[in-house]
Amino acid sequence: MTQTGFEKTPARDRRRFPGISSRAYEHPADRSALVALRKLTGFDTVFKALSGLLPERSLRLLFLSDSVRVGETQFPHLHAMLRDACYILDLEKVPQMYVQQDPRPNAMCIGLDEPIIVVTTSLVELLDEEEMRAVVGHEVGHALSGHSVYRTILLFLTTLALKVAWIPLGNVAVMTLVTALREWFRKSELSADRAGLLVGQDVTASMRGLMKLAGGNHLHEMNVDAFLEQADEYEKGGDLRDSVLKILNMLPRTHPFTTVRAAELKKWSESRDFQRIMDGHYPRREEDKDTSVTDSFRESAAHYADSVRTSKDPLFKLVGDIAGGAADMGGRLRDRFTGAGAGAGAGAGSGADTGAEGKGGATGQG
Repeated sequence: MTQTGFEKTPARDRRRFPGISSRAYEHPADRSALVALRKLTGFDTVFKALSGLLPERSLRLLFLSDSVRVGETQFPHLHAMLRDACYILDLEKVPQMYVQQDPRPNAMCIGLDEPIIVVTTSLVELLDEEEMRAVVGHEVGHALSGHSVYRTILLFLTTLALKVAWIPLGNVAVMTLVTALREWFRKSELSADRAGLLVGQDVTASMRGLMKLAGGNHLHEMNVDAFLEQADEYEKGGDLRDSVLKILNMLPRTHPFTTVRAAELKKWSESRDFQRIMDGHYPRREEDKDTSVTDSFRESAAHYADSVRTSKDPLFKLVGDIAGGAADMGGRLRDRFTGAGAGAGAGAGSGADTGAEGKGGATGQG
């Protein structure tokens, strides 16, 4: 954009992704958490019931009456970013967008029938143009993935939990759904961060935006590498007590911790998957109907297993060690009962002796 910031064309050319499926950028944990959520007993019944009860029309009227709707004549630079983001991710219908007065920097995408994007004044004032572009892309990613439906239900249930707290077991039932939804939503944020990067196509701007969310508008006092080091220290630092505290700190949150989001996004930006998308090789929406839920769950399970295996967190390392030890013990017991151990041991011993002789011979010849 030029200095006026009102033009509809981006300041530089950005790659567009016609027909891109949200599967292209969805984090495996996002998919698996959503699959697990849908498997929660009674979730489908509750979901259908809540869909008819949610005051979506009331929400729309609330934003229309008490916020500023983004358009050609109001916040036109945000309107241009929104249209640009929808163009890049090939979202046919541009969602309505509102700016809401709030001292807390935040953005959200809600709505059942049609998504609504809401950004706060504090966020608009905090971020520069490219950082804001990543945020708008983040919210458009939520819209493309259909996350707004579950986000709306989460907001409703969180409010409902406060109203039914006095009912025996009523709050427990609601909070079970809230906890499951929060776990999914934290993972969905990682997916939307990736969508924001696909729209902004500037990983440095995405990193700056996340740093500002954590430390405010003091970039001259912050450093990206040092910020990412915090994420590494958070993951591997402490002992099992710290691992438990991490879980307890995370439970009430709807978003992952900012340093963790930055580290996850930086890792994905350097991956082969990201490069393939940028090269034009990605899943298309027209193929979504042919995708297998089982395959998605299997892929997600593999991701979780790999996360546990490679994690530096003390608790995850313990789980990995126990799992590895159990697998090793199971193998030994199986060999003991099937008699495979003796044959395998003989074969191994023979191979080892042969190898030793070969090495010895070679050494002698040398």
